[in-house]
Amino acid sequence: MQKMKLQVVNNTCEEEKSCSCCSGDFFEEKPEFWRRRQLITGGIAGALLVSGLALEFLTTLNIIAQAVFLSVIAVSGREILKKAWLSILKRRLDMNCLIAIAAFGSFFIGHGEEGAAVVFLFFIAEALEDIAADNAKKSISRLLKLAPETAKVKRSGEEVEMHVQEIEIGDTIVIRPGEKIPLDGKVMVGHSSINESPITGESLPVDKAEGDAVYAGTMNEEGYLEVEVGRKSGDTVLSRIVKLVEEAEKKKSKTEKFIDRFARYYTPIVIGLAFAAFLIPTFILGYPWDVWFYRALVLLVISCPCALAISTPVAMVSALTNSAKHGVLIKGATYLEELNNVRAIAFDKTGTLTKGKLEVTDIIGFNNHSENEVLSIAASLEARSEHPIAKAILKKTRNENIQLKEISGFRAIKGRGLEARIEGKTYYAGARNLFDDLSIGLPEELSRFEMEGKTSIFISNEDRAIGVIALGDSVRDKAPRIISRLKKMNIRTEMITGDNKQVARSLAEKIGIDEYHAQLLPEDKVKVVEKLTARFGTIAMVGDGVNDAPALAAANVGIAMGAVGSDVAIETADIALMHDDLSRIDYLMHLSRKTMHIVKQNVAVSILIKGSFTVLALMGLINLWVAVAIGDMGLSLAVILNAMRLTKVKAE
Repeated sequence: MQKMKLQVVNNTCEEEKSCSCCSGDFFEEKPEFWRRRQLITGGIAGALLVSGLALEFLTTLNIIAQAVFLSVIAVSGREILKKAWLSILKRRLDMNCLIAIAAFGSFFIGHGEEGAAVVFLFFIAEALEDIAADNAKKSISRLLKLAPETAKVKRSGEEVEMHVQEIEIGDTIVIRPGEKIPLDGKVMVGHSSINESPITGESLPVDKAEGDAVYAGTMNEEGYLEVEVGRKSGDTVLSRIVKLVEEAEKKKSKTEKFIDRFARYYTPIVIGLAFAAFLIPTFILGYPWDVWFYRALVLLVISCPCALAISTPVAMVSALTNSAKHGVLIKGATYLEELNNVRAIAFDKTGTLTKGKLEVTDIIGFNNHSENEVLSIAASLEARSEHPIAKAILKKTRNENIQLKEISGFRAIKGRGLEARIEGKTYYAGARNLFDDLSIGLPEELSRFEMEGKTSIFISNEDRAIGVIALGDSVRDKAPRIISRLKKMNIRTEMITGDNKQVARSLAEKIGIDEYHAQLLPEDKVKVVEKLTARFGTIAMVGDGVNDAPALAAANVGIAMGAVGSDVAIETADIALMHDDLSRIDYLMHLSRKTMHIVKQNVAVSILIKGSFTVLALMGLINLWVAVAIGDMGLSLAVILNAMRLTKVKAE
């Protein structure tokens, strides 16, 4: 199993990773044999502890009982003692030192059972933390298993099963219904529905036909496909997602870095306070040395910063893995934290707030001609053209199940339109200037289409206009709702576009954007982003990741839409949305705010409980058992389980 790590460096174990709860090992997915070894070790140590307690309290064999307690430490505390010794040699005292001092100190004052219990419970705490942390990694582990290891390759007319690492770019692989796609490529033969949710987070299957791209790890649900391989196994979108998430988990947020700096000085100070808690009451105030020595030991155990050290990293890991499961790649915890501070979001227009493709938006018939008749004549004239306008009109015709008419005498009028005969009559389709030359009048009120930034195609016969078809870049269905939700979060929304002011104004009014900036070149977009940053402090920019790369880089957080087919988008953006789904913006903001809320909860609870137990320890109101069971193990599990709630956050 490939390992995923997030380094969390505390005061003393930066190089040695001296404790599982504050080192990279805490976030390393353990193999099964490791868990079995932990289970066996814990079982033996637990049985020895019970035996020692029975000997001490039910018999007079006290010396033998103390020997059994020492064996508990030898079995369950081997790694703890080893790490403590290494930290002493490096003069970097850590929490393993705290546990070791407390354990052996308890034997010194006749409480060997408590020393054994401290080590045993600390061992159990680390084991449970490993299991809890592994659960936060499962979504990424599943990604690794999505793509099959073998594929059927067509060679000399036959199908040969090969390991994916042996398959070369340009080979043709065969995928049947119900099989997973092993490598990225392009469909050469066949048609099917593909479930791309592992990569894009989109639950609905996507239709794929010849020429369409498919991705490793996705599921072929219906048809037979032959796919030309476009990327080798190590370069697929799926493998890059895993690599990016791994790298993201190594990048610390500001909060994590602060806690690291805090922890660096924490343990030496705690050990000093524990010595002071023993020396001052005993040698200056004259109190019983054994009482205050015991309280100092309890203070050492209470002061272990384990819960505080893991309070932020485990939350960040849970959030990052959750986002990857939903088709959102966040390239580091720092961007997740920055999103929580965002007060304004700048949106590119084309391809972000709109679909980026021409569609028929309006059809109007003149002089007793119906909409269907206008569409049929226009599509018949456009059927021989490859222009985007022609494709949009023909698509509308297919969707409406309208039959095309037989044409003759087809002629393209360069730069202005088309001419052809239908059923013995001559018809024209084109822009306004074509009809000016033909001296055919057009209704003046249709200038509203131009004000809305739409492209108008007029249709006429030899005598008069029979209709108009308006085409435009349609707004994404979810855009108005997402903009409304962002406003409810007190986030200002602005649009930056290269289109003219009329188009920008119309779209802004339609979806509720607070302000728009039109007719911008790429360098102008950067200037707008810089002004917004100066005004609001922290802003995010949402674009396609290619044309908007400079503006994305200028924003505090750059978010690329629809990055599944774009290498540039994945590389340039701080956050890449693998699917063209604006609702992921709402999900991102919700995930960021919930993550930072949980981080604050974990840090506050850790400090509050540790502080309270410290006071109780100095007052002699708690013992070593309670200190480790509740103040260390219980608290650590509490912050982990609280952070793991982030794995359940769902997109719309």
